[in-house]
Amino acid sequence: MARTRALAAGAALLVLVAGAGLRVGAETGDTLRPVSDFAGIVDDDARAAALFEEAAKVLTHPRCMNCHPVGDRPFQTDQLQPHQPLVVRGEDGHGAPGMACSTCHGAANFDPAGVPGDPHWALAPASMAWVGKSVGEICAQLTDPARTGGRDLAAILEHVGNDSLVLWGWSPGAGRAPVPGTNEAFVALLRAWVDAGAACPPS
Repeated sequence: MARTRALAAGAALLVLVAGAGLRVGAETGDTLRPVSDFAGIVDDDARAAALFEEAAKVLTHPRCMNCHPVGDRPFQTDQLQPHQPLVVRGEDGHGAPGMACSTCHGAANFDPAGVPGDPHWALAPASMAWVGKSVGEICAQLTDPARTGGRDLAAILEHVGNDSLVLWGWSPGAGRAPVPGTNEAFVALLRAWVDAGAACPPS
């Protein structure tokens, strides 16, 4: 089993190295504006939309988008290239029989081979596909319990603040730039968005 994992990790390294030196998130910057920057927006809906736009710097970053694909195949690298080797979602988002995510992705990053990892490495549900969506469309998804697996906004805040796979975006391992800012700043923006009424930017 250890040999199988090592071989799989080595194969994945060959794929990942090509994108390892590329810059991520240059269009969004490396920081998030604090909630206080939006206090001057008097209208609640306008303030909520602006807060979500800022938080979306995280949501639309390749570290998140790669696992929120439209369709059954994840992406990888900073250019959202189709995952190599070819893998698919499977019935539960953890891969197809014989090619589960855990075949290559362990419980933590394995930097010597460039393979990212987390205890529950998986694709987001198909209802949470973000690639190709506008920030407004992503916002609408997050406010719709029918597409969030029944999570209300309080549960969304709990999820983004504590889920290990979300937190992985700030510690993605060698060769990958993290999502902007900090998890604390990201959650604060989303909490302020909810408190302002959770209005969405235009789609």
